[in-house]
Amino acid sequence: MPTRPALVPLAFAPDALARYGDLSGISTDVEIACGGGRFRENLLFTHRGLSGPAILQISSYWDGREPLAIDLLPGIDAEGWLADHARRDLRLDTLLAEKLPKRFAQQWCAAHGVARSMKELGEARLRGVAADLACWRVLPSGTLGYAKAEVTLGGVDTRALSSKTMAARDVPGLSFIGEVVDVTGWLGGYNFQWAWSSGHAAGEAA
Repeated sequence: MPTRPALVPLAFAPDALARYGDLSGISTDVEIACGGGRFRENLLFTHRGLSGPAILQISSYWDGREPLAIDLLPGIDAEGWLADHARRDLRLDTLLAEKLPKRFAQQWCAAHGVARSMKELGEARLRGVAADLACWRVLPSGTLGYAKAEVTLGGVDTRALSSKTMAARDVPGLSFIGEVVDVTGWLGGYNFQWAWSSGHAAGEAA
């Protein structure tokens, strides 16, 4: 099966890097979805793009073409929360800084053209802001490659191997274990466990 880096940081496209590249080191809790995967973890800004557990997890599902869908206020009714403050003179970026890192809130609002007061934006525009907060779409330019990846996605097709012995069904005496097999786990030790378990199964059968 085709191989590529997985559990890997993602790079910003040039326009996003120009906007957010100076936020390196800032993190925030998000819910992220792409390609059938969905995780609620921390997102970390880097000098090249995005990392942190949320990004590493979703990188295994990203196909290189589909944008990431990032909920910046997970567990919060963004539309209702903004509506509660819709008539205030308070700036939107100041309000968002109650839930998000201040510098990111400021730059996100500037990027979306909404760095203005709540009252000035009005209820209709704030509904659009709420939708954008619930689904901030980011299309990375690529991954940071194998040098930064924790695992390889793809490899020897599991259908060609015995699940009990890890031996190739059609080639006597040939076995495959660990990361060379098309098995990729989430963060949290799953890939180590697979390496040890597949190695043990092959060793016992040899």
